Amino acid sequence: MARSVECIPNFSCSRERDERAYSALVETAERVPGCALLDAQSDGSHNRCVLTLIGSPEAVEEAAFQLARTAAQVIDMTKHKGEHSRMGAVDVIPFVPTMDVTVEECVAITRRLGQRMWEELGIPSFLYEDSATRPERRDLAACRRGQFEGMPEKLLQPEWAPDFGERRIHPTAGITAIGARMPLVAFNVNLATSDVEVAKKIAKAIRGSSGGFKACKAMGFLLEDRGIAQVSMNMVDYHVTPLPLVYEAIRALAERYGTYIVGSELVGLAPAEALIDCAEHYLKLEKFDCRNQVMEYHLIDME
Repeated sequence: MARSVECIPNFSCSRERDERAYSALVETAERVPGCALLDAQSDGSHNRCVLTLIGSPEAVEEAAFQLARTAAQVIDMTKHKGEHSRMGAVDVIPFVPTMDVTVEECVAITRRLGQRMWEELGIPSFLYEDSATRPERRDLAACRRGQFEGMPEKLLQPEWAPDFGERRIHPTAGITAIGARMPLVAFNVNLATSDVEVAKKIAKAIRGSSGGFKACKAMGFLLEDRGIAQVSMNMVDYHVTPLPLVYEAIRALAERYGTYIVGSELVGLAPAEALIDCAEHYLKLEKFDCRNQVMEYHLIDME
């Protein structure tokens, strides 16, 4: 397989609320040679969409820039409303090394992209995760804190000058976080209650920053279109905290608050290993060997 990079840009729009903007982003992603659009997901309550791209490093870098350009043209952050925290039209652009590409190469991509987005589009950016220039900027939540509305004031603080651009946001496209990182699993669990405080309490109990599971980031939201609360998570290292572990913790906590899980969902793609962990856990497989007992691994090795 040729050298490849995965890119999972998140945009502050949704098909449910603005089909024109969503379609423009999908069409832009599909036009870049050497880059494939693997998945496109949209959520009206969060008013957010996530595209998953893969291709050569050069093609994916170009696709990310073209998508940032399109987002700035079709999304006006001064009119944006949604459950999910956000600070820009293209809110975050992560790059993940996939095949024969190093994290360092992805870091170089993020730096070139940030410079180009400022010079050609006037969109400033923070570098986060493995691209971060300061320890406190590794955390995406820290970069995003203040959101679009509070960002002009935040950028005036001595420690929060953008990595690329001046101390001002783009008037309608805001600011973007760009970073290289290893694969994560965006995983949401939906509860049979409309009480968002229950979801927030559960999120606080399980997230690593509050003393919960290491490598778990979690927030509680209300899905207004469905009238239910959601625990929304980024599992930043599923080797450290497997999905079944956090799922069972949420189930127990939900029962404590008098409710239960009605379903869960993946946002974008997930590594097969993370899902195989679920099968191994719930099927109680004994002496299971992922590499030798999953047929697809053998097919990959034969290529």
